[in-house]
Amino acid sequence: MHRLLFGLLLILSGAALADETPIGYVKTVSGEATVSTAGKSVKAQPGTPVAQGSVLKTAAKSSMGVTFKDETVMSFGPDTELTVDEYLYAPSQGKLKLGSKLAKGSMNYVSGVIAKLNPDGVSVQTPSGTIGVRGTQFVVKVEE
Repeated sequence: MHRLLFGLLLILSGAALADETPIGYVKTVSGEATVSTAGKSVKAQPGTPVAQGSVLKTAAKSSMGVTFKDETVMSFGPDTELTVDEYLYAPSQGKLKLGSKLAKGSMNYVSGVIAKLNPDGVSVQTPSGTIGVRGTQFVVKVEE
């Protein structure tokens, strides 16, 4: 019984670690920005990893740019908060999905491989609706 519980704990801890696998990286930062993953917040700087579940925030008069593994680029303006809810990038297995939630602020989105191979697999939720990505670039602003 103890071995079973120990094995289950190892599997669960491995799953938790897998969620922190980088799916992208911060490329640019101006001003103050943070990346919070698994309850741990770090100051964003070029090279800071972004994982599924990460919350990306910029302060007033700040901006940040992130590039994902599939070459999707998201650029955030001042006072922005975005959560990366889902990210699947396994083209050979047909697993392609990028789901995010823009709580506030502004974002410029430039599509990568996921949107090109599976346009229905990309969405951005906002407080007033969901944006389905059908093109290669868009800008969205969420005001309070």
